[in-house]
Amino acid sequence: MNTLFVAMQDQGSRRWAPVGRLTRSNGLYRFVYTRGCRQVPDFEAFGRLTDLDAEYVSEDLFPLFANRILPKVRPEYRRYMQWLGLNQDDNDALDELGRTGGVRATDALELIPCPEPTEDRRYEILFFARGLRHLSPACQASIEQLQVGQPLFLVQDVQNDRDTMALMMRTGEPVQLVGYVPRYYANDVLRLLDSTGAQPVRVQVDAVNRDAPMQYRLRCRLSAPWPVGFVVCGAPEFEPLSAKGSGAPLQLGIEPSDATPEQRAA
Repeated sequence: MNTLFVAMQDQGSRRWAPVGRLTRSNGLYRFVYTRGCRQVPDFEAFGRLTDLDAEYVSEDLFPLFANRILPKVRPEYRRYMQWLGLNQDDNDALDELGRTGGVRATDALELIPCPEPTEDRRYEILFFARGLRHLSPACQASIEQLQVGQPLFLVQDVQNDRDTMALMMRTGEPVQLVGYVPRYYANDVLRLLDSTGAQPVRVQVDAVNRDAPMQYRLRCRLSAPWPVGFVVCGAPEFEPLSAKGSGAPLQLGIEPSDATPEQRAA
């Protein structure tokens, strides 16, 4: 995984907007703010990444994101990697952040992977079911009985007063709700359903982590054909504020001679 968008939730409207983009190429991490930050009232820059129109570059992962990675020395690290479905011996920071969202209780940020077509032109994503803590005890208990590979079915929650595009997941007979598709994938999945029909869009259980916290309990896999001309992360709010090719990037870790102390320390 080479691209993650940073989404922020406006506490008033509850709306999420992409406010930044984190990428990695040629051994360097790059961060830019995106146009979505203009949609967040009273948006403030992150820490010392103070220039909304700059591109920041670093050999090391920026502290804002590195602090969301579980240290390998933690005793639960091995089990944590198993919950995520990642290789603990070949762990990639962006893969981990993309799988967990890098969610912290201290802010309203979440890191969003930008899906890319597979070699056989399919849209495939792995994600953890959301909203499990809001389910009834019976529905929560039913998750424990799910089996790897078991199909799940999508239901649009059109009467959801917070998000009319919310996508619930349910089992077959007997029907039990088992959580939601992450909100940032809902628009993609609804467009896939419109483009390909319900049958080609398939959701199945990828893992049930019975010993994990609720947010890592049910890992799911969604797969569908990638329609011709299908574009993800292409809306204006995903566009960088830093114009391509205008001005030198702010080098963090490999600093240009004219970098300010604030740019170097960010």
